[in-house]
Amino acid sequence: MKKTLVTAITTALVVGAASTTFAAANPFSDVPRDNWAYDAVTKLAQDGVVNGYGDGSFRGDTTITRYEMAQIVAKAMAKTDVSAADKATIDKLAAEYADELNNLGVRVDNLEKKVDNVKFTGEARYRYTSTRIEGRNNANVNAMLFRLEPTARINDNWVAKARLDWTSNLAQDTNATNSVDRVYVQGNVNGATVKAGKLPVYSTQGILIDDRISGAQVAFGSKVFTTTISGGKYSVDTATGIDQNNVGDVGIVQFDYKVSPKLGLTAGYAEFKNDNLKTAYARQSVTNTAWTAAGQYGDDKLSIWNVGGTYAFDKNVNIAGLYSKNTKGDFSNNNLNRAYNAQINYKGAIAAKPGSWGAWAAYRCLGSTAVLAPTADSSIAGQKGYELGATYTFDKNVVTTLKYFNGSDIVSDKDVSKLFGQVEFFF
Repeated sequence: MKKTLVTAITTALVVGAASTTFAAANPFSDVPRDNWAYDAVTKLAQDGVVNGYGDGSFRGDTTITRYEMAQIVAKAMAKTDVSAADKATIDKLAAEYADELNNLGVRVDNLEKKVDNVKFTGEARYRYTSTRIEGRNNANVNAMLFRLEPTARINDNWVAKARLDWTSNLAQDTNATNSVDRVYVQGNVNGATVKAGKLPVYSTQGILIDDRISGAQVAFGSKVFTTTISGGKYSVDTATGIDQNNVGDVGIVQFDYKVSPKLGLTAGYAEFKNDNLKTAYARQSVTNTAWTAAGQYGDDKLSIWNVGGTYAFDKNVNIAGLYSKNTKGDFSNNNLNRAYNAQINYKGAIAAKPGSWGAWAAYRCLGSTAVLAPTADSSIAGQKGYELGATYTFDKNVVTTLKYFNGSDIVSDKDVSKLFGQVEFFF
């Protein structure tokens, strides 16, 4: 049975007995059923800005008061993570019900902000990988992850964020790791976005790093030109292809320039310092136990310069390219000191849009000392080769990804291939 509009509003707004009494005796006139505000609020409910209304609609012949409509508007105004279109709708509703909102005052406004003070998003993810290396047994991973990402509003300028991960090895029926992967605060200071704590860093198309550091980050500029500076402590483990896993100092600066709606350019510099680098060796392929005679690195610092760009041919097809070079160290294999990526993309899966999909093809060379933690799931530092991938949204917020990598180890030149598949359930 469909709920009437008055019942739905009572369920959704949970404003207590005092508000109910006030509403019953309110002095405001009814809102006509054919008023534009009904359709506007229905659209906000469908977009998730206001919720708790059963099927998310406002169908029926029951009218509501302007006071009750103002309560809905007040709840929508308390939201901060809304689209530009929804923000315009909210502003229009606020102007229409300005007098009623003024009579409500901060009492309802504060209540709604309190209700929305902490927001949880996250995902449940299944992942399977199968890695094949010439002359070695296959390495398979069959894992499940549950992730929570709370965001707590501190005030109008600052929020606190975290990411909590629980993983399980399905092949062994064991829990692998449970961790607080990120915890940091984020705020606006004189027009700049500032982050501090254990925070995410994504730099130069993710080829340089897609990981977290313990430190701070500041991003400032305009929609056309942006500068992002990150610095702190970072632990480069053996997954990067270098024989050391101690904590070092990291500093990253990135410049992004939006030349036109189609063309974007990026450039930057990253530095990582760790005394153990001097005696480090390059890793041979995927295992953490075989180290080659490529020569000791011989320096305590990585100094990585990079430049790249993206170009969109139309709304469906775009390309991306990046070149990265480390100017320190003395590995005998020069390919270890450089990295590059060339990729073409077609469309892309959208979690909220069932049936949407995307595909890409890429060639990557990820020299061990020219990257820190590349985002590619199918290839890792110390490898080069081709990747084919596709994503598809089976149902709303259910996205699957499939990748295939075929290439070789940079040092040993042994063949390497990897099949990667995952299904993500977002909430």
